[in-house]
Amino acid sequence: MGTLPVYRWRLAPDGYATRRQLRALGLRPGGQGVAAQLERPRRRRGPLVAYLYRIDAAKPVRPMTPNRWRALAKANAARRLCPACRRDVGYVIPDSLGTCVPCAFPERTTDGIAA
Repeated sequence: MGTLPVYRWRLAPDGYATRRQLRALGLRPGGQGVAAQLERPRRRRGPLVAYLYRIDAAKPVRPMTPNRWRALAKANAARRLCPACRRDVGYVIPDSLGTCVPCAFPERTTDGIAA
């Protein structure tokens, strides 16, 4: 197995794209392996690497079916449900809190003034 071609940041040839760039084009890698990589030099922690895929081997994004839309809506609703008070709080509960804001900080009231 050979090594991947490495290009400097912003100097990749035409015909390659990152996953995000493929998605913007309505494409997905479609089972192909990484074709090349970009390296952006950084001072402290080594280079930043982005993987590139061939655009000509990419496949169209699969369309969302009604069942997939329902599953996505159910997953997003579960992220808004507070495990402590079991209410839909209307926003995604951050992992850092683990519960909704009123449950995480019960000493505060909703108007921002300490009780």
